[in-house]
Amino acid sequence: MKPALSPEILLQATGRLTQNTPFSSHRFRSLLFSERMNSVQYRGRLAPSPTGYLHIGHARTFWIAQQRAEAARGNLVLRNDDIDAVRAKMSFTEAMLEDMRWLGLRWQEGPDCGGPFGPYEQSQRRALYEAAFKKLQTGGWLYPCRCSRKDVLRALQAPHDADEGPIYPGTCRPNPASPGLSDKKDPCSKTKLNWRFRVPDGESIEFVDGCFGRQQFVAGRDFGDFVVWRHDDVPSYQLSVVVDDAAMQITEVVRGADLLLSTARQLLLYRAFGFSPPAFYHCPLVTDEAGVRLAKRHDSLSLRTMRLQGITPEMARERMSREWSSAQCGIK
Repeated sequence: MKPALSPEILLQATGRLTQNTPFSSHRFRSLLFSERMNSVQYRGRLAPSPTGYLHIGHARTFWIAQQRAEAARGNLVLRNDDIDAVRAKMSFTEAMLEDMRWLGLRWQEGPDCGGPFGPYEQSQRRALYEAAFKKLQTGGWLYPCRCSRKDVLRALQAPHDADEGPIYPGTCRPNPASPGLSDKKDPCSKTKLNWRFRVPDGESIEFVDGCFGRQQFVAGRDFGDFVVWRHDDVPSYQLSVVVDDAAMQITEVVRGADLLLSTARQLLLYRAFGFSPPAFYHCPLVTDEAGVRLAKRHDSLSLRTMRLQGITPEMARERMSREWSSAQCGIK
């Protein structure tokens, strides 16, 4: 097995890649579960964020991830995605670990048991994210953006998906004939800037999902230039998970279907870094009685509340099994 990814290795990894590197669709195609397992030891991951109590939807996704790791006789990694220092709470981290163990989830590497790819808390991995940002910036993939979310909404007339947010209209995207904002990150600047990844407009991003089959998204139509470093000096979800999954040598990412579109963005980052992407398996979402997908605000369906109500782990797993049977994937 290769050594864990270091900032130095990351900075060297993409020396010949620039924003003009030709698109090669076969590099983006995520392999099916069985194909990937023939050549590489399976490494899956659980990556909860400690910003609230875990609900039954998280639990089902994590349980599926564990089943797939066990079926492949591989390892399961627990990573604490606590990068959002404002919303992440130690109390939620402690509850997360306790509730996951109560449910019967077991992992071979993690913040509580260590492993060769630590640290397993995103809050302790900033050096990797900074090296990744520098590599993207040097390669010409990024540009600074002053636009707030309100600015983006104001510039758009068309409706947009509430979960995904509006497609960025390119207000701050540099024009070759006009340099615009400086493309250098100035730590002394008081101007609040997001840093966006310039997507290749019109390119079709394709991958085969282990659950939903072939997926196709068009850059610039289905999603626009996206933030990789936030104005509050925090790396974005898109950047951090790609860097961490590559560094931890994850071979399959199991997560909810609400992140299918994010996979297209992340595949662009994998290409920019020169990394081979993992396989992807997106689980159908669990919804409440009104058909609304579960969120951490659904306290009545949190594992913590279920435990307080006297529900046993066996009862919780039975419920997950029923939910799964009523929302099967398109393919397996």
